Amino acid sequence: MKTRRMLETLAVVALTAGQAQAAVLPLQHTTISATYNGSADGMLGLDQQFAPVPGSNVTAIDPTGAGGVEFLSADFLFGIDFAEDGLMTVYNNGPVQAGAYSMRFDFGASLGAPLTRFTLLDSAATGGLPVLNLIDGHTIGLDLSALDWGSGFSSFSARLEAAPSPVPEPASATLMLAGLAAFALMRRRAPTA
Repeated sequence: MKTRRMLETLAVVALTAGQAQAAVLPLQHTTISATYNGSADGMLGLDQQFAPVPGSNVTAIDPTGAGGVEFLSADFLFGIDFAEDGLMTVYNNGPVQAGAYSMRFDFGASLGAPLTRFTLLDSAATGGLPVLNLIDGHTIGLDLSALDWGSGFSSFSARLEAAPSPVPEPASATLMLAGLAAFALMRRRAPTA
């Protein structure tokens, strides 16, 4: 009976060893290039103090974590904050009229791992849903055109995620072989009737 439980446990461990969840994508030391409605001039970055100067659409993650935003849209309708733990929050700065509002954020080679997905976490303060697009392993796109921001200041957030760390296959193979050996040993010792 003990051997059977041990075999069941080994089988469960071996089966789940290859399964992994998406990992949080750390953003510390990351530099981001952004566009708003297809224009680099449409985004103003923290590194340039949100001034409309050439290159203002490129900024680094705020290492102080003081809760400020990394980008403002040039029309000052939206603020975008990226946290070091992969959380992205988009704020509106007042009433937003219906219209086309799209953003793109390119993390380039500064990411520690490729982006594999990002998940909407909280959009309860807005009506409708933003369209989130994973363009490639370092670029995301947002389409905010379908959102109803209401009359006040509101926000939504999403989590950027990386591929899970690969599970070492030799460990899985070793577990399976140990289980098979235990099974063979149990069969060999089982009394014949």
